[in-house]
Amino acid sequence: MKAHRKAIVLVSGGMDSCVTAGLAIEAGFTPAFLHVNYGQRTEVRERQAFQDIARFYAVRDTLEIDMSHLKKIGGSCLTDDHIQVPDANLDHDSIPISYVPFRNANLLSIAVSWAEVTGAQAIFIGAVEEDSSGYPDCRRQFYDAFERAIDAGTRPETSIRIITPIIGMTKKEIVLTGQRIQSPLDLTWSCYSRNDIPCEGCDSCMLRARGFNLAGIPDPIL
Repeated sequence: MKAHRKAIVLVSGGMDSCVTAGLAIEAGFTPAFLHVNYGQRTEVRERQAFQDIARFYAVRDTLEIDMSHLKKIGGSCLTDDHIQVPDANLDHDSIPISYVPFRNANLLSIAVSWAEVTGAQAIFIGAVEEDSSGYPDCRRQFYDAFERAIDAGTRPETSIRIITPIIGMTKKEIVLTGQRIQSPLDLTWSCYSRNDIPCEGCDSCMLRARGFNLAGIPDPIL
């Protein structure tokens, strides 16, 4: 018999985190879902998606955290109303203005605290390196460094790994993986700009559209 394994799963409400949650469950972990509101433009819609996904997977252990200090800090078009969300440019080679400075470190710090208290052995996060928008905190080297910080900053008996199961996938592969494990992609939300219907013009909408198009599958939210 396998030992009971618990994982904290960061669930934003987007497609990547939804598929990551499904993979954590497939791997045999009992999931606890963590969602963070940080003052992003689509906070209301992302929170709804998170709650819908949690209900779909019948996850009872959930935690919602307010991290609105990131909105006060600003520096991103996702959190600063004075910075317009630009039209998609999937061929850029610089860090886009949608990058929220050091956001994932803030998310992981909360997840580590919860994991240490609850005895979770892993944290799952849906970071994507190859087909992402170029965020520096979505690279595996960042998570390797954060694991070293966890080891240095928690109790000696604590062992928490950061698992990034889709980090090397393209959006096409994420869509196909979601289909294989029957992830509820129809419940997810990816748009950077709108809470009602996808704008179909931002980086996130266009990356999602490209993934579904290359997979030959219609996007269920459209």
